[in-house]
Amino acid sequence: MAHSPQRRNEAPVAAPAPDAETLLARIRAIAAEVAAPRAVDVDARGRFPEETFAALREAGALSAAVPVEHGGAGCGMAALAEQCAALAQGCGASGMVLAMHHIQVLCLVRHAGASPYFAGVLRELSERQLLLASVTSEVGVGGDTRTSRCAVVPTADGISIDKDATTISYAEHSDAMLITARRDVDAASSDQVIVYAPRGALRLEKTANWDPMGMRGTCSPGFRVRFDGRPEQIVPVPYADVSALTMVPSSHILWSGVWTGISADAVARASAFVRAEARRTPGTVPPMAARLAEVSVELQTMRNHWQSLAREFDRLALQGDGGGLATIGWALKMNNLKIASSEAAPRIVHRALQVIGIQGYRNDSRYAVGRQYRDVLSASLMVANERIASKTATMLLVHKDD
Repeated sequence: MAHSPQRRNEAPVAAPAPDAETLLARIRAIAAEVAAPRAVDVDARGRFPEETFAALREAGALSAAVPVEHGGAGCGMAALAEQCAALAQGCGASGMVLAMHHIQVLCLVRHAGASPYFAGVLRELSERQLLLASVTSEVGVGGDTRTSRCAVVPTADGISIDKDATTISYAEHSDAMLITARRDVDAASSDQVIVYAPRGALRLEKTANWDPMGMRGTCSPGFRVRFDGRPEQIVPVPYADVSALTMVPSSHILWSGVWTGISADAVARASAFVRAEARRTPGTVPPMAARLAEVSVELQTMRNHWQSLAREFDRLALQGDGGGLATIGWALKMNNLKIASSEAAPRIVHRALQVIGIQGYRNDSRYAVGRQYRDVLSASLMVANERIASKTATMLLVHKDD
């Protein structure tokens, strides 16, 4: 499968919206044929996986979460998470970018799709396969995305925002951004809204570099972001509701899919190594095969956890008005999922490394898992587990088991 990168301002590829099964098959092919062969270079150079996203645009993958009536595939959370897992098995950074994009699209679909303006945005996203980024971080708030210092400021022509973000993933490669800010200059720090900002209306000033241990291809330096727009570009639902009902659960479920995909890649390499050892000694079982059997149990448990909750999300989302998604019980499930998945992924990759041995430690080996190891170490840091555990402890004081 040969693909050439498509630039943001070129004519879009008008691919018909595939169904979920067809789309997943396309993404698996892209993961194997486009993302995986370039993953080492993406990681080594810390560059955006542009070939992979050109292929995803051609496949119609960036509108997977957009409803069918707006030109998308209408995929639910379970299908989206499978897509992220499949792509991450080829390239962890690519899978994470796709997950972040899906999260932003879901926020618009679930909380703004009824607006004529945002219905048009979703149609344009499907037609042009736009890539959406998120601007929730900010200097001076200590990593708390539910707090903003910047505000939506009225101007003679509309509104403006000036935000100093500590990090924005794939900012320079996105087509639009969703920016969180206080509702107005007099609003409390937690009284936030989301503003949709097309790339042409943004002014970006890089304020920090991106040279991390892992997830290097997400290209996430800091930026000062200035935006001039119109009031109708404000999502009509408070960010507190968007965060609780969509952004937080979709983040934890889709990220878990990504970490599972990376872990599955490491386990697949361990499996290939054990099979190669078995061929060298026909009729005997390699001693590391038992360790491989043990780590496969952990991988299956990790996968089953988010798959179950993704299906539950899809069921609860049909209830409307938040339904079960607004309960303490559901919030606890999401917190537990995030902590469990982010702790399981490094453990699984480490155990895969123990199965492979020195060939997994060497970067020049076909069984190398160094990149996978470094990528999954980011999991516990993406919304720090300590912060989540503290919130869980508070909720457990008032939550009664069903």
